[in-house]
Amino acid sequence: MKTADLMDAFQDELQSCTLQLRNYGRIISFYGSCRTVKCQNDNVLVKQLMSTPGNGGVLVVDGAGSLETALMGDLIAELGRKNGWSGVVIHGVVRDTATLGTLDFGVKAMGSNPRKSQKEGVGEIDVPVEFGTVRFEPGQWVYCDEDGIVVANRELNFE
Repeated sequence: MKTADLMDAFQDELQSCTLQLRNYGRIISFYGSCRTVKCQNDNVLVKQLMSTPGNGGVLVVDGAGSLETALMGDLIAELGRKNGWSGVVIHGVVRDTATLGTLDFGVKAMGSNPRKSQKEGVGEIDVPVEFGTVRFEPGQWVYCDEDGIVVANRELNFE
């Protein structure tokens, strides 16, 4: 499903993220039920969630927009892909971008930085996070493609 078509059909139900994120994974269009991580410069909780069954979900990571350290690289993305996540949306940066581009996995992030993150496990899982004028809550549905990111309180379809 294209986000523009979803907006045309369900605009009153949707939030549209105004933050301009880049696509890094090979999969550009992805969607699923949302889980969240709130962390800054520490990706332990991101790896922890990517290690669990994703059931086609989308992990939304609020890294406070930090450009200092990458919150995901190729190894964690591959872990998420193998565990059935459809993709991630990161309010922060990634690394290993050339390899990310070869993975059948959706990755949206602000940019890249080769610096590794801290490994202290600081942050929160499954809490509401806000960026790009959108409030992401666990259980909502996140839809991503070339045009952007939209969020709904329920799974949407045209049938």
